[in-house]
Amino acid sequence: HVILPILFLTLILLAFKRELKHNKLFIFLFFLNVALSIWYAFWFNNLWIPLKEKISFLNTFNFARFHFLRIIIIYLSFGLACYILWKLGKFWRQLATIAIISQIITLLLFNEELLYGHYFHSPSFREFYATEQFNDIKEYIGDPQDSYRVASIGIHPAISQYNGFYTLDTYNNVYPLEYKYKFRKIIAKELEKNKQLRKYYDEWGSRCYIFVDELGKTYEFTKDQNIEVRHLQLNTNQFKEMGGRYIFSSVPILNAKDNNLSLLKEFNHKESAWKIYLYQVI
Repeated sequence: HVILPILFLTLILLAFKRELKHNKLFIFLFFLNVALSIWYAFWFNNLWIPLKEKISFLNTFNFARFHFLRIIIIYLSFGLACYILWKLGKFWRQLATIAIISQIITLLLFNEELLYGHYFHSPSFREFYATEQFNDIKEYIGDPQDSYRVASIGIHPAISQYNGFYTLDTYNNVYPLEYKYKFRKIIAKELEKNKQLRKYYDEWGSRCYIFVDELGKTYEFTKDQNIEVRHLQLNTNQFKEMGGRYIFSSVPILNAKDNNLSLLKEFNHKESAWKIYLYQVI
């Protein structure tokens, strides 16, 4: 909201005032920024697939990650633009000063702690991992945690993993392709219902989750959200075959019996972001 207008304004001024110093460097940074934007925008486009198939390095190394370094180019351009405006006279100095102050205010307003803690009301670390709540679940089950496998619906499997549970689902960028295909059988019918989820799982797959059509690509449902799953279709036989015994769900599954799931108990805790419905595969 601040930087981009200043960059375009400076570019226009340079077009009419070619005598300004540092114009070549600014123009270079400006169009480098444009080039990096286009590169990132098309990196995941299917047009790249033939090239990625021929050159394995392009497939194994994600060049799009360099997009995070683009912030350096953006702020170098912004700083240089403000310097160029500063040299133009009193009015432009005031404008440059206002731009810098406005950008600082913007950064403060979009601070990560403020953004997620107050605007989006995201759970705190303690609320997210909910160790006391999951310890209650562990004690209720009673068996050694390495003797059974679990999976999650409506929460990230990292929460179960953090609390010592062995999970069938995971967020992992390196795991056997064979396992991915086996896990897919569990959620095959849900993927058939939702093209977006099917493409997401089949073409990427690092998020090996129990995807549910009714929930979409949302992985966190806190206890203050009134969300229900009514038409779940899981292959619980495949789930059992892979060692799965329990499902931790942050939303109630209304057709649990149709999926051979039995609700054992609901777990709530004042310091947890979740209400966990513990289901066992029958």
